[in-house]
Amino acid sequence: MRLFAAILLLAAAAANAGPRLYVFDCGMLYLDDVAPFGLAADETPVRELFVPCYLVRHAEGLLFWDGGLPLPVAAAEGRVVIDGGSMSYERSILDQLADLGISPADIRYAAFSHLHFDHVGAANALALAGVDVLMQKAEWQTAFDDEGYVDTTLIDGLHEADPTIIDGDHDVFGDGSVQLIHTPGHTPGHQALLVRLDETGPVLLSGDLYHFRESRALRRAPVFNHDAAATFVSMDKVEALLQTHGATLWIEHDKALADTLRKAPAYYQ
Repeated sequence: MRLFAAILLLAAAAANAGPRLYVFDCGMLYLDDVAPFGLAADETPVRELFVPCYLVRHAEGLLFWDGGLPLPVAAAEGRVVIDGGSMSYERSILDQLADLGISPADIRYAAFSHLHFDHVGAANALALAGVDVLMQKAEWQTAFDDEGYVDTTLIDGLHEADPTIIDGDHDVFGDGSVQLIHTPGHTPGHQALLVRLDETGPVLLSGDLYHFRESRALRRAPVFNHDAAATFVSMDKVEALLQTHGATLWIEHDKALADTLRKAPAYYQ
């Protein structure tokens, strides 16, 4: 009986444990110029942007956040030239997940900060596996229009997946530990992710609300943003959340930050 009780206690402790956050390297972007990001050449020396993917392990299931560069880039030799620079991707996120014994079908939810090409590389693979994709209403409504900010070939599979449409902030697992934060401006339905970790403390993943540390310090928005005014409102919202929750902001594209972070199979909890 004592052994059985101990097993029940361990099971209960595991069920009540807070989420774990895994960080994956899903590519690099190399920029010719930072002017499109609203910065002068002499305001930042940074010309390399990290491209992450994340996985949140919660007692109620797995949430995949941001899908990295397009998967074919991982199969290319060397850098792939794009408008304004180039990109590289050493190892597909699908292979990295497999290292953890995880297939797309094991993932309960997926969400993307927005639908730009460097955030949805794995979207079709997840959709094909039947993952429940959480999508902001404004992002989905404008994704296939004539605005041209989305490479629709990277998200065509989401039609078949029938995304769960949300409109505003969203509590993913219903316990407040993992929240999608509506931060429109960069795109119509941009969102950030707040993860409350028991040991590390709350972490807010920026999406593309900021690309550079200087974007935050100088309060600059990219010239290609959908709505600059909305971007600044979202910046204010996030800064207030950081204060309220004592959270740490991880600017997702910040390579200097990424170089300090533990990558999967290590995790934050």
